[in-house]
Amino acid sequence: MEHKLSLYNSLTRKKELFKPLHSPHVGLYVCGPTVYSEPHLGHVRMAITFDTLFRYLLHLGYKVRYVRNITDVGHLEDEVAGTGEDKISKKAKLEQLEPMEVVQKYKLMFQEVLQILNTLPPSIEPQASGHIIEQQQMIRRIMDNGYAYEVNGSVYFDIETYNKKYTYGQLSGRKVEDMLANTRQLEGQQEKRSPLDFALWKKAGDEHIMRWPSEWSEGFPGWHLECSAMSTKYLGETFDIHGGGLDLLFPHHECEIAQTVASQGKDHVRYWMHNNMITIDGQKMARSLHNFITLKELFTGSHEKLERGYTPMNIRFFLLQAHYRSTLDFSNEALQASEKGLHKLLKAIENLDRIQAGKQSTLSVVPVIEKCFEALNDDLNTPIAIAQLFEGVRLINLLLEGKETLDPTDLERFSTFMKNICYEVLGLQPLEQSLTHDSAEEGLLQILVDLRLDARKNKDFATSDLIRDKLNELGIALKDTKEGTTWERIG
Repeated sequence: MEHKLSLYNSLTRKKELFKPLHSPHVGLYVCGPTVYSEPHLGHVRMAITFDTLFRYLLHLGYKVRYVRNITDVGHLEDEVAGTGEDKISKKAKLEQLEPMEVVQKYKLMFQEVLQILNTLPPSIEPQASGHIIEQQQMIRRIMDNGYAYEVNGSVYFDIETYNKKYTYGQLSGRKVEDMLANTRQLEGQQEKRSPLDFALWKKAGDEHIMRWPSEWSEGFPGWHLECSAMSTKYLGETFDIHGGGLDLLFPHHECEIAQTVASQGKDHVRYWMHNNMITIDGQKMARSLHNFITLKELFTGSHEKLERGYTPMNIRFFLLQAHYRSTLDFSNEALQASEKGLHKLLKAIENLDRIQAGKQSTLSVVPVIEKCFEALNDDLNTPIAIAQLFEGVRLINLLLEGKETLDPTDLERFSTFMKNICYEVLGLQPLEQSLTHDSAEEGLLQILVDLRLDARKNKDFATSDLIRDKLNELGIALKDTKEGTTWERIG
């Protein structure tokens, strides 16, 4: 199977013709979220980007195994230095829950949001805590190969030794000498031979809740290790595509390459892909910067930056209108413009079924079809592809007005193309599948009910009342009972 799909490879810094290792099979691994808080727009951009890639590969006829992980252990507060408290353990203490309760709560919330946004589920969604043995086995191989050392029950990756044979920094373009010159020795890192060395296994302190037995100590794996272990377990020593957010390129993916090469003598990924960030007021949207907007807030309009709520398809279309490698600045104006464009596009596709075929074609739909596929084949250029769909909308209007005609064959081809790209590849939904009629309703309402419950627990009655009133305006009444909160349609 040969296609003209080209993808930008972050490792080589250029677009390359995509040739799967074992065509028609494709192995795709994507770094999923660390599940300790509600999903925000940045998480969703990653998910929509690689859902679109997944969908397009399937459309081209490939058989794709899509693996997207869940991080539930080892992700410490300082990602670069590998220090601080485990993010999930910290949240568990704050909420007075078991760590796995935190994981379950936010994992399900993440999955519900993605279902509402019409993303396809991955083939496999492994969790780091379920692959401790595989991670320990990989550490042992790295140590046996001479690229890691143990100190006081913790195991660290030896950058200096690795760099004598291989190149640490090839993905990010950073040089070890420059990184060393710009790195200060942090407290608690004296046991490492070099400040650049990163943890493969950490001995758990008395305060650390999540811990497992190992040959080195009772402890937990380093954050970077899980992706090396799980991707190669499910996709093999070498697979086609590894994706994730641009913020993971360094140190996470850089360390992942080093670990895997040290373990098996070669890199595991042929094409590295990274989606860019979402900005808000020109600054990266991130939990660490406390400037993020959750999906619940986007749906309800309850964030101070929002003029009102937006539908899931509105949000999906907004994200698709920018190329995945470009930054995307959030604004109400952009979301509202996207909403109008989406309605125009979906209405036109709905009208396709009203067009009567003529005896002969007076216009050609071939240029629209070819240019749309050229855009998708050019590193998944969804904004250009969408521009061609709007050219298709113009043609639909000409056909409806009787100014042009298509013969039955051309009309069927054109109709199939428009519907397949919109619904199958871009993952949009027809107009009639509004929230009051499709299966997304219950999931969305449950998220809102949970958000209101959290607000009431925190005595944030303003937010609680806002959610109730907004839903009431949409014809949904909430009823609080001893058994919990229920909802029903009114009016």
